[in-house]
Amino acid sequence: MATEASKTNALRSPEFFAQYLSGSVIDIGAGDDLVVPNAEIFDLHQGDANHILDYRKPEQYDTVHSSHCLEHMFDSRQALKDWWQLVKPGGYMITVVPHEDLYEQFAWPSIFNHDHKATFRLGTPDSWSPVSIDILAACQDLPKAKVIEHRIYDENYDHDLLFPRGQKPKNHRAFWNRQVSSIARRIKDRGLRTKLLKFQLSRGYPIDQTAKSDALAQIEIVVQKQV
Repeated sequence: MATEASKTNALRSPEFFAQYLSGSVIDIGAGDDLVVPNAEIFDLHQGDANHILDYRKPEQYDTVHSSHCLEHMFDSRQALKDWWQLVKPGGYMITVVPHEDLYEQFAWPSIFNHDHKATFRLGTPDSWSPVSIDILAACQDLPKAKVIEHRIYDENYDHDLLFPRGQKPKNHRAFWNRQVSSIARRIKDRGLRTKLLKFQLSRGYPIDQTAKSDALAQIEIVVQKQV
């Protein structure tokens, strides 16, 4: 999900950037896809985001932003708490994580990213995943936290291509399936591409719609630290 921040930015309003991303920003796990040009990057070359307080002092930033990083932390709940400490009073934390149903598609361990260590839902009481975190509840539990807004991004995501719950998926990296996926990505006609993807699905192969496409399968939550 190397370009998910850019894909998300395309759907954010100018008011979002002015309100949340115009001050001092640290972008955790940004890679080559910084959320805004003025953000400070914090990735592997800068340190270990699992222990970010070893590298950065508390209450330094107007905004702490992370996109598709929290799911890679060894202890996502603790990482969220530590990242929260970096936020100045009155500042914000913006967290974007994969939606467990849309991205993981009812399978654990993760089919599409073996480095995922947690899955995320938004405000629902239970989950099929043994490592599920309700990101809304986790943020509400942070000290002096006020959830400002949250949403599910599923733009350009075809829910008809979700892998059936309870069915065992085949290895989507199989040679035949990779060849078909490669062909599907090169087809510009969306209708024809969907037919080919449905054929893959019917053969038992799950489909990562976010890979090299404009589909999103994620949750965003914005939290403010009260003074």
